[in-house]
Amino acid sequence: MTDLTKKPYNLSSAEIDFIKNKVANMPLSAKIGQLFFVIGEDEDNTDLTEFVKKYQPGGIMYRPDKAQKLQHEIAVSQKASATPLFIAANLEAGGNGLLTEGTWFGRPLQVAATDDEQNAYNLGDVSGYEAKQVGGNMSFAPIVDLDQNFRNPIMNVRTFGSSEERVIRMSDSQIKGLKANHVIPVAKHFPGDGVDERDQHLLSSINSLPADKWMESYGQIYHHLIQNGLPAVMIAHIMQPAWERRLQPGIEDKDLRPASTSKLLIDGLLRTVLHFNGLTITDATPMIGYNAILPRSEALPATINAGIDMILFNKDIDEDYQFVTDAVKSGKISMARVDEAVTRIIATKIAQGVMNTENNLCEPASQEINLKLAEHEKLAAKVAQESVTLVKDRDKLLPITPEKYPRVRLVVLGDTDDGGFKEGGKVTAKFKEKLTEKGFKVTVFDRKNLNFKEVFEGGVQYEKDQFDLAFYVANVETASNQTTTRLDWIHLMAADAPWFMKDIPTVFVSTCNPYHLFDIPMVSTYINAYTGNDVTIDALLEKMMGNDKFSGHSPVDPFCGRFETHL
Repeated sequence: MTDLTKKPYNLSSAEIDFIKNKVANMPLSAKIGQLFFVIGEDEDNTDLTEFVKKYQPGGIMYRPDKAQKLQHEIAVSQKASATPLFIAANLEAGGNGLLTEGTWFGRPLQVAATDDEQNAYNLGDVSGYEAKQVGGNMSFAPIVDLDQNFRNPIMNVRTFGSSEERVIRMSDSQIKGLKANHVIPVAKHFPGDGVDERDQHLLSSINSLPADKWMESYGQIYHHLIQNGLPAVMIAHIMQPAWERRLQPGIEDKDLRPASTSKLLIDGLLRTVLHFNGLTITDATPMIGYNAILPRSEALPATINAGIDMILFNKDIDEDYQFVTDAVKSGKISMARVDEAVTRIIATKIAQGVMNTENNLCEPASQEINLKLAEHEKLAAKVAQESVTLVKDRDKLLPITPEKYPRVRLVVLGDTDDGGFKEGGKVTAKFKEKLTEKGFKVTVFDRKNLNFKEVFEGGVQYEKDQFDLAFYVANVETASNQTTTRLDWIHLMAADAPWFMKDIPTVFVSTCNPYHLFDIPMVSTYINAYTGNDVTIDALLEKMMGNDKFSGHSPVDPFCGRFETHL
C-alpha cells in the first residue's frame, strides 16, 4: 500500500486516518467516479450539478473559456461534488491555457532560450495565479520531455529543449511558480515524448532509447523531480520497449504496451525503479495511441491495474464507467487496487491543499477576478526581449529599414484553422500592421489568388519590380493529430517558395517550430521567435531593425544536424 507518511504526501496520522475512513465509507460508485478525470462541461448545454452528482468525478479538465463563465461553472461543480475536485488545465505557456483572456506568456522553448530560471518561475507564477482566480488548482505542466527529434510534430516548442540539465532547471522553477499559487504541477509525458517522429494522438509512439540511455536522460529528469517531491505524473500512450524488455526478459513484441496500459512501465519502472509514490494520471484516453492497443473495455481496466490512478477524458462516459464497474465486479480489477488509487487521489488533495479533513474545499475561487494582465504582459515582454534568436545572417541583410528595403513582400505560412487545439492563432495581420507602422510598404502574398503570370512566366526582374525584401514568416504550430510540422509550399509550382532567394534579399522568421532550416537551408537570414504573441513580434521587429541586440540562445540544434543548413 501507499505510504502516506513519505513524499510527496508527508501526511500526519490524523490526516491519514481521515483518508482511510473516507475511502472505507465511500460507495463503489463514488470510488469509480474518483478514478475519472472528465472534460469540463459547458453550463449552456449541461446541468452541471446533475452531471457532477451523477458521475462523481475526481477531477475536471477545462479547455480555455471566458474567466467569469469558468469561475461560475467551477464553483457550481465544486459545490455539487461530495469530494472537492481537481480543476486542471494545460498551463503550458501561460494563463491562456485556461482563460481566453489570460496571458500568453510564451512557449517553454522560448523561455528556455532566455536561459534564465526566473523567466521559468514567472511562467509558472503567471499561469498559476491566473488559473487560481477562477478556481483552477492543477496544471498539466511542466512538460519535461526532451526534444531529441526535429521531425516530431507535437513537441519542439512545447519543451524546454534537448538538454536534460536545462529541462531540470527550467521545470524546477516553473514548479516553484505554480506552487506559489497552490496549483499542483503534473509533469508530462512519461515515459517521454520527443524521440519518435510521430504523434501519440494518432498511434502509440515509441521512446526507442536503450534502457541505460533512457535512464541517463528522461530517467535523470524524473528521478530529480521525484526526489524533490513531485506530486503527480501524466502517463502517455508512448512505449518504452527497452525497459519493458529489461523488466521482463523474453517479452514478445506483441505484448509490449504504451505506458498508459503497461504494468511494467508504471509499477515497474516508475514506482519500483524510480520510487515514485505519488499520483498518476493518463494522458487523454480518446487518443488513438490509447485505443489502438486493446479493446477499450480491456484498456481501461488494464490502465488501473498497471498502477495508474486516474483516467483522463472519456469517449462515451456512461460506457467507460460501465467498463470499469464491470471489471471491478468481475474481479478483473481488485477492490484493493481501487482503494489504493482512491487513497492516492484523496491523499494528493489533502497534501496539496485542495481539501481539508473536514472534507471541505480549502480555497474557493474569489468572487472578484483580478488577472493582473498588464503586470503579466510586462513579464512576457521581458521573455520576448531575451529569447528571440538569430540563427544565421549569411549575407548581412540585417538590419532591415524602410530606407534599405522600402517594399516588403510578406509571405506567411501556416496561418490556417484546421483544429488540433492550436494555441496561437494567426499572425498575418499582426505582421502587416506592425511593419506598416514602421514605414514599410507591405504587400501580403495571396495564396488563394495566385498571379499566374508570376508563377509561370515571371523572372528575377519581374520580382524585383515588385518588392525589395521577401519577408517570410512560418507560423506552423505544433498541434495534436497532425503528422508533420514541415513547410508545405503551394503544390502548384511551389508558387509561394522563395526561388529567388539568391537574387532578392530574403529573410525567414519562425514563430513556432525552430527547425524550418531543414526545408529552406539556403536562405540567407533565419530567426527563431518561438512564440507568435504580440510582445514577441514587437521584440522581433525591433531586433531586425537594429534597435536591439539578439540575445536568445537556441535550446535545440536549429541546423538539424545538417551541413547544408549552415551555408
